[in-house]
Amino acid sequence: MNPPIEWPEGKRFAFTVFDDTDSATLANVGEVYALLNDLGFRTTKTCWPLRGDTKRGANAGQTCEDADYLQWLHGLQDRGFELGWHGASWQSSRREETRRGLDAFAKLFGRDPKVGATHTGQNEGIYWAENRLSGLHSLLYSFLTRFRNRGHYRGQVEGDPHFWGDLCKERIEYYRNFVFQDINTLKACPFMPYRDPHRPHVNLWFASSNGIDLAAYNRCLAEEHQDRLEEEGGACIMYTHFAFGFMRDGKLEPRFRALMERLARKGGWFVPVSRLLDHLLAAKESPQITGSQRRSLERKWLLEKIFVGST
Repeated sequence: MNPPIEWPEGKRFAFTVFDDTDSATLANVGEVYALLNDLGFRTTKTCWPLRGDTKRGANAGQTCEDADYLQWLHGLQDRGFELGWHGASWQSSRREETRRGLDAFAKLFGRDPKVGATHTGQNEGIYWAENRLSGLHSLLYSFLTRFRNRGHYRGQVEGDPHFWGDLCKERIEYYRNFVFQDINTLKACPFMPYRDPHRPHVNLWFASSNGIDLAAYNRCLAEEHQDRLEEEGGACIMYTHFAFGFMRDGKLEPRFRALMERLARKGGWFVPVSRLLDHLLAAKESPQITGSQRRSLERKWLLEKIFVGST
């Protein structure tokens, strides 16, 4: 068993959020971030550098080409929030468009994105769908999903118009893969951040806990789960979409607000995703996982996907 992680500043646990930017606008996420800021949370929000074609893609939202939204993003960055990568835009992007998006991100925010995640449906998704898994696990996934995603995600396929694996390797340090139900992400994936030698275009992978929408987020962050996270001295990287129901009739959903206020009073280590991962990485002798470790992660995720419906 791995020794317990020592958190900075004498904190007993760590908590952060990786917020996919799907459907996000100032109107539906602005108050969420105001609450996080007031409570002392510093988290990670992805953004799209480029505006897409409104006739294509999933869950379009505001982008960095919207002046008021960009100004707000700069304000988040100035206050210590982290901005991450979710593709160049909401639609699929070929290699040169992805490069243009990465260049735009670096110009707008002063550096390349340190963390990233695949957006649903993007052809340039890297090691996604059946490619997240190996051998029989990959075949089982394809069978369970009726092969509907097979060959769709090609970001790692050299020579394909959507290939950008070399750009990912060069410019992004951490990339998200498996999502688990446990609030203690580190317990579910004790190897993170990890290097997978069979997926060389990603430098380091991390996992997250399932808070995909308001209902899932509140369920994962329930009082008894918060208490267990603290007792275990663990770390939660909550995966969510703050645009998916956290605001209702122009107001923050009350249960979400109450849970975040309760968690804030526990005084955990509330830092952006990459800072948390940097801390975990510094404690490792080597981030490279073994074949048996990889198989155990895949098996755990697959079982949750079959019986619970993991992302």
